[in-house]
Amino acid sequence: MKSWKQAERRIAEILGGRRVPVSGRQRGDAPDIEHPALSIEVKSRRAIPAWIEDALEQAQSASRDGKVPVCVLHRDGNRYADALVICRLSEFVKLTDESEGSGE
Repeated sequence: MKSWKQAERRIAEILGGRRVPVSGRQRGDAPDIEHPALSIEVKSRRAIPAWIEDALEQAQSASRDGKVPVCVLHRDGNRYADALVICRLSEFVKLTDESEGSGE
């Protein structure tokens, strides 16, 4: 099995979704993973840029009192609302579990 398919299946399982097979779908037709609250696109690569990993490690090192470490990536000239937020999948799962449990 291709590693990207395996990544999609495993992440779907972790997030409580279902992998959508590629056959017959066009780019943007459907997400990689069907989920009740999220539109999930999975990208699996051999390496992630070191500067992104370094930024997240900085956030983790500075995290105190159970706060979730996140890295915000903003492109100069773009709206701040369009910035990307990166965190570890394990932390994201905790956030979404807490959100579901709070009745929000």
